[in-house]
Amino acid sequence: MSERTGIAVPTEMQHPTDWLNPLRERNLLPDDTVAAFVVGSVARGWENARSDFDIYVVTTEEVRTESYSAALMSLDPPRVRNEVFFENDRRWEITYWLERQFDQMLAKISWEKYTGEVFAGEILTPREETSLARLVHCRPLLGSEWIEAKCELLNRSAFRSIVVVRSLGLADDAAEDALGQLEAGHLESAVLSARRALGHAVDSLLESAGEYGSHMPKWRPNRFRAAAPELLSFESYWVLETMRDYDPADPRSWVRSVLTICQDIAMRVETA
Repeated sequence: MSERTGIAVPTEMQHPTDWLNPLRERNLLPDDTVAAFVVGSVARGWENARSDFDIYVVTTEEVRTESYSAALMSLDPPRVRNEVFFENDRRWEITYWLERQFDQMLAKISWEKYTGEVFAGEILTPREETSLARLVHCRPLLGSEWIEAKCELLNRSAFRSIVVVRSLGLADDAAEDALGQLEAGHLESAVLSARRALGHAVDSLLESAGEYGSHMPKWRPNRFRAAAPELLSFESYWVLETMRDYDPADPRSWVRSVLTICQDIAMRVETA
């Protein structure tokens, strides 16, 4: 179990050195590393035999390895670098972040930005949001104090409010689409819009409980179980998610019931 999160990790990878040694052997752990941590499904105990090992490494200077790739970011510098290798039938992906890039992302989620004129959904890119969210449930390998300090800044920021308001806005847009499509008789489209509204509404509920990750809907059931919201039971949510009560002969009834749930969530979820 992880001492920080109480979450199970693979039995063969119980100690930080088990994760760090493969990096050191390949010269993938720079001397100026300030923090390193496992992220994603493995960090949360949701992994399976095919899961990748994802590790974030934070440095003070840009890293250039022999076979790196780069992903564009709305930061300075405008990229993060990735290195991939395989060991024991596992794919390892190392993402190199600069310390100042995390500082830039945290600066974007200030309360001043939240209360400004920018739409909540445009404050962070999906990758920025996911990267910050992964701090909350990571498995520290190096730099625990750095990670704790960034998590504290994240908790004091407007991050939760930003993502909750974003998801609520998307849910409302989808619900409006569904109602208009019902009125016009486009029933199949109304069903799809209602499903989209449900996903965003449930995401807002989970995000209000600190369970982030709406850009990865595959983990929504796991996040729901972890959040255990009082407003909606997992069983009731799963009936909706799997469309168990959907009647092809009467799609209007299903759409309206889903939109009622979405409205109830929107009225009761906490945004601050």
